[in-house]
Amino acid sequence: MIVQEQQLRNFTYRIFKSIGCPDADAVLAADVLLSADLRGIDSHGVARLGGYVRLWENGRLNPTPNICVVHETPTTATVDGDGGLGLVVASYAMNIAIEKARQYGSGWVAIRHSNHFGIAAYHALKAIEHDMIGYAMTNASPLVAPTFSSERLLGTNPMCYTFPAGKYPPVVVDMATSAAANGKLEIAQRMNVPIPEGWALTPDGKATTDPNAVTTGGALLPLGSEYNRGSHKGFGLSATVDILSGVLSGANYGPWVPPFVAYLQPLDDQPGKGIGHFVGAMRVDGFRPVADFKANIDQWITRFKNAKRINEQQSVIIPGEPEHQATQHRKEHGIPLVDAVWENLQALAVKLGVEML
Repeated sequence: MIVQEQQLRNFTYRIFKSIGCPDADAVLAADVLLSADLRGIDSHGVARLGGYVRLWENGRLNPTPNICVVHETPTTATVDGDGGLGLVVASYAMNIAIEKARQYGSGWVAIRHSNHFGIAAYHALKAIEHDMIGYAMTNASPLVAPTFSSERLLGTNPMCYTFPAGKYPPVVVDMATSAAANGKLEIAQRMNVPIPEGWALTPDGKATTDPNAVTTGGALLPLGSEYNRGSHKGFGLSATVDILSGVLSGANYGPWVPPFVAYLQPLDDQPGKGIGHFVGAMRVDGFRPVADFKANIDQWITRFKNAKRINEQQSVIIPGEPEHQATQHRKEHGIPLVDAVWENLQALAVKLGVEML
């Protein structure tokens, strides 16, 4: 099924409005999800829409939050999202980081009491239009086992850096700190195909290619897969995200991060509030003239694009390049939806009394 961007955007907006989101929040939330679908990150686009609705149905998502700053210095802040959509809360916080960077050179904001914030790139890319370097990360419900363990203690914990360029699109380093994002397993489940070895473990700690491994009690592996392939590095990156997003902000962390799926309830005796994020922005001209930086980043990109190839048919891929190409293609030709996602959207429309596409 191919759906045009505006049709899908309008439908997503109506769904968020139907659960009580204010107009501006519904527009923003739809924009975050559509940005994922346009960039080819199908696991974090409208495929997630039903998950937010189910959280709202279970009283775990506040559609009209009072988002506020609870701690602040000239260059830092902590934001409480009041249980709102992470799609909205993180964007609110990134605007604060950008304003602080505009005044003081850099801005850093920790966020607590939030929910799933979509793709990290959406928030980090907001800095680009201000000639700033952007940064965004979030912790997530525990699906990943630390090195030498089979116990799920960390989330996929993505992090993203964005760098403005001149004649090229921005460099966007957007990645999970697990061997694979859980959304990729969900896609494999829908398509009924095996996952690569090194992504997941069975409940007793054995390697598996079963895409249902995590849903049946197994765990994802950290970035790097096993220890002898560097999983301790992925574990370290994931721990960094968890500490900055959760421990620093006053959100939950480790095994206490609330699950995105509504059928699983948060653990008792939680040490913090909701899910945590961490965002930041740095003015390029706080370090050197913007034009000079962009000239050099363009040169950097050109040199890497011209690197000696292993296969003449495959050039070096600059971080963010595939997503930029996907956006251009999908804006013109539409967004593909697999059957399972299309059926879920139809079911949402019926349940909430919203007009279908």
